Amino acid sequence: MNVLVINSGSSSIKYQLLDMANGSVLATGLVERIGEGTGRIKHKNAPDSAHETESVRELPIPDHKTGMQLAAELLTEPGKGVVKDTSDIDAVGHRIVHGGEYFSEPALVDDSVVEKIREVSPLAPLHNPGHIVGIEESRKLFPGIPQVVVFDTAFHQTMPSEAYIYALPYEYYSELKVRRYGFHGTSHRFVAKETAKLLGKPLSECNIITLHLGNGCSMAAVRGGKCVDTSMGLTPLAGLMMGTRCGDIDPAILAYLASQKGLSIQDMDQVMNKQSGLKGVCGSNDMRDVHAMREKGDERAQLAFDMFCYRIKHYIGAYYAVLGRVDALAFTAGIGENDEHVRAKCCEGLEPLGIAIDTAVNLKRAKGARDLSQSGGRVKVFVVPTNEELEIATQVMDVIKAG
Repeated sequence: MNVLVINSGSSSIKYQLLDMANGSVLATGLVERIGEGTGRIKHKNAPDSAHETESVRELPIPDHKTGMQLAAELLTEPGKGVVKDTSDIDAVGHRIVHGGEYFSEPALVDDSVVEKIREVSPLAPLHNPGHIVGIEESRKLFPGIPQVVVFDTAFHQTMPSEAYIYALPYEYYSELKVRRYGFHGTSHRFVAKETAKLLGKPLSECNIITLHLGNGCSMAAVRGGKCVDTSMGLTPLAGLMMGTRCGDIDPAILAYLASQKGLSIQDMDQVMNKQSGLKGVCGSNDMRDVHAMREKGDERAQLAFDMFCYRIKHYIGAYYAVLGRVDALAFTAGIGENDEHVRAKCCEGLEPLGIAIDTAVNLKRAKGARDLSQSGGRVKVFVVPTNEELEIATQVMDVIKAG
């Protein structure tokens, strides 16, 4: 069964076609600069496919409809495409950033589902409108093919009310749905399942802290396969320090900056989302650059690194307390999977909690999931590569099998 996974943004479409008989990737692509003077589409067939090709084309892409048509043409191009025609695509899965309180599971697309996604668009104004356009165009392009939506927020809908309600006037929640939603849920769900396999236990018996560390960062406390707390909030701005996002700050800072710097709400939103985090402290949002600067004695880079790891350690302690018993930490995403310095610093001094990394194993670069724990440690420490597209495709299959 071939599943096409689509992630539509306001000016881009990312897609991946997977053969779910073995979970292999047949082709990937990115349509970008939609609506600009000149757009671009990058397409690559898998190295082991019958027609291994890689292409980059620049041409006008006025709208998502054109972008979707170009992607379909490349997937089915005679002599070069990985499938003969669109009928060889059995299902389409759409990544949706925000499902509000409507969706705790993936859903088969119909008009009412699209309307609910539209309804919660004010909670994700930069993402959900683009997702809706992608769904609508995909339904036209692939008529009769099942379309399934998978939500980044869904995994976190199992949080108890004491974890997701903010200490604000209650009507802000009841009327406007201001609450903690959390994000990266597809990644956290996938990593939790893979971690349970590494532990050799059913997911329902595992308590896991998942750490999704990339340019965007979030953590989740997972008890018995269900999320009970997560670091991001109403938006992806809350929680950990990130590449350009500030994470948790005193909210009174906004009023202070407004009075002292004359910043508008829009100005402050831009500062917190685009000019803060690692970039705000030391000038770069790329952890590789931060390490290079640290090695040259840059004090601000060292401060940024220390702050980044301190925040993560802070949340490890908090989630340990929430869970009561922790079976494993699972590091994932670009930094989590590849940065041995961050992993070591985050776990430093946590031996009394049963968390200890084998230094030699941690320093060894390797692909795939691996155990970094010191022998005899009560809490396993794993690196678990995430695969959000495979998780989306798997959830699509589950929905279709369930009818």
